[in-house]
Amino acid sequence: MDAGVDTLQKALQVNLDLRWYGTIAEIGAGQEVARWFFRAGGAAGTVAKSMSAYDMAVSDAVYGKADRYVSQGRLQAMLDRELQLNIDRLGDQRGDDTSFFAFADTVVARSYRGGNECHGWMGVKFQAHPRDEPSQVVIHVRMLDDEAPQQQEALGIVGVNLLHAAFFQHHEPDRLVESLLDRLTPGRIEIDLLEMSGIEFRMVDNRLMALKLVQVGLSGAAMFGPDRRVLQPSEALRKKAILVERGSFRPPTVVNIDMLEAARTAFEQDPAVAEREVLVLTELTMANLRAGGDVVDRRDFLARADLLAACGLPVLISDYLAYHRLAAYLAWRTDGRLGMVMGVPSLLELFDEAAHADLPGGILESFGRLFKNDLRLFVYPMLRDSRVVTVETAEVAEQLRPLFDYLHRRGSFVGLDHQADYLPILSRDVLRRIPTDDTGWEAMVPAQVATLIKKRGFFGYDRSR
Repeated sequence: MDAGVDTLQKALQVNLDLRWYGTIAEIGAGQEVARWFFRAGGAAGTVAKSMSAYDMAVSDAVYGKADRYVSQGRLQAMLDRELQLNIDRLGDQRGDDTSFFAFADTVVARSYRGGNECHGWMGVKFQAHPRDEPSQVVIHVRMLDDEAPQQQEALGIVGVNLLHAAFFQHHEPDRLVESLLDRLTPGRIEIDLLEMSGIEFRMVDNRLMALKLVQVGLSGAAMFGPDRRVLQPSEALRKKAILVERGSFRPPTVVNIDMLEAARTAFEQDPAVAEREVLVLTELTMANLRAGGDVVDRRDFLARADLLAACGLPVLISDYLAYHRLAAYLAWRTDGRLGMVMGVPSLLELFDEAAHADLPGGILESFGRLFKNDLRLFVYPMLRDSRVVTVETAEVAEQLRPLFDYLHRRGSFVGLDHQADYLPILSRDVLRRIPTDDTGWEAMVPAQVATLIKKRGFFGYDRSR
């Protein structure tokens, strides 16, 4: 069954359900969502009004002045106004039997000249039951097709998927997310933010929805802040100098924090960073979260997220196991300097040629991609056989030594200062001690991390002690 038929069936199912009645308002790419409902038939029972406000002056007159028209703020103004208008105008007449909704999108598709970012904000604000408090789903989409007609088609399909899922699957948030890709492929649409709010989603943790986006392939990465709010990566990263530490953070230790602090001190000495806001990120890869299996332990994931939040750190979830892919993702979203923080063991893993076998050019191609934007690796020492190993004393395979020395001389590796008493601390050792009567682990993690682990019973800690 082709995409059009299946999407039409979804639109028809909405049209034939007499509960739903509302507005579809679209800016920027035409009436791509509304037309599916009109094509399906029976739209008079669903669509109270459809509109496009292309002219900025008209858009401002309807929704208020905006600094940016393709933004979450503009989308929210559209959703709020259109739903309230329906309730005000029609509530007395049909409010006892009708669940009102407002669907909106504000989008920039491929321009006539091309070369622009093709993305937009889309959302639905709706009553799950007549007279109910509203609930809302908001997404940020990137259209990946090369041609404007294909982008518009994909946008319309996603919009129908979103409306259908909000109406019929709001009680199953995971299924709601999965259904957004119905009759599409990840190569056509990327959704890097999804936020659920309101009475129907009061039990939803949007960090889990961010994780779900990456799990199902809707996005290569998703992001949330220490306040638990999901973030749109392009906006969060835009124009910033970015310092990122990849790790398991299970749990975050004093070593993780010392690495970040030492790296930030060195990072800020770079003249290219001096005039920039520095964003310090922690990154969890899907490979790490799966821990060799296919299933992510959500309780474990949220424990790590809460502990990183307690340290005031935003989190990036990514499916980019190769460092050069992470670097490319970040570089596409900022023109600021990039830095990655790692220990000597991770640096030595980078010099394992087998780790780059998937690239035609092997390790040389991988490093060319990684360091092409003058990215720097900030390297924390390790302890091996009672000996401190630094970036200066690290040993790699003989045939790779010239490459290592070249990168070191050009400044691609920056050795970090360290606290000697931290070097013996390992996350796996801390994790092993937490469920036992050994309290020595508490000194190995930041105080706020120890407090939260004990309060919440993370990682097997016995709260009855």
